[in-house]
Amino acid sequence: MNGRMRDRYAAGRTARAAKRKLRWEPQRAWSAAMEGAKRADANVLTDTGTESSPRSPVCSLRHFACEQNLLSRPDGSASFLQGDTSVLAGVYGPAEVKVSKEIFNKATLEVILRPKIGLPGVAEKSRERLVRNTCEAVVLGALHPRTSITVVLQVVSDAGSLLACCLNAACMALVDAGVPMRALFCGVTCALDSDGNLVLDPTTKQEKEARAILTFALDSAEQKLLMSTTKGLYSDAELQQCLAAAQAASQHIFRFYRESLQRRYSKS
Repeated sequence: MNGRMRDRYAAGRTARAAKRKLRWEPQRAWSAAMEGAKRADANVLTDTGTESSPRSPVCSLRHFACEQNLLSRPDGSASFLQGDTSVLAGVYGPAEVKVSKEIFNKATLEVILRPKIGLPGVAEKSRERLVRNTCEAVVLGALHPRTSITVVLQVVSDAGSLLACCLNAACMALVDAGVPMRALFCGVTCALDSDGNLVLDPTTKQEKEARAILTFALDSAEQKLLMSTTKGLYSDAELQQCLAAAQAASQHIFRFYRESLQRRYSKS
């Protein structure tokens, strides 16, 4: 009898340990992926060469770096570095969807944004909605009705223009997952200082000193405006000026997309 009780107790401990391991496995995997993304962002500048030119009078964007297929569990993943701002993105799907979220004629698209520290707040929920609206404008969800496509964004570091970096990371992760889209998209952030000077891809310091911050999402086909969000005071003329600058800057980002993908698939 005592032997049976010992066996049951040992079996119970083993089962509880397995449950704890299963519960913490996704968190450990995501933490390891974040560390790997940081190392990849550091190495991609020297090893893969997928870096854009530094700021210049023609294109005042910060340098870019991108590494795809970093995570094993998602169907597609990408780490996007924009200056010192870095975001890790994972895409799951098309996959089975809950009946309560099912849409009969197209895929259900969800976006989850996780901050670097702590729980998501109002700012993260707002960015989730903006990224979701942008993705829904380009993803061909009608090809996969009654399914779910989930985009998970993890902020690795925030040094300004975070929303634009989230949009770029989401696009590259969707491409890596093979999700059908009518066009690629990118995000560009503009800042207007007190003197009315325009700054593309501002840093955190420049955003704090700006009187207006405008972020645009543009497609690669015709540079059409997919989404815009603004903060601060600006005139109609300044809005048009920022939009024109964002459309010109998007050409550099889409060129970087193509070069990054060419380098990746030419190696494979």
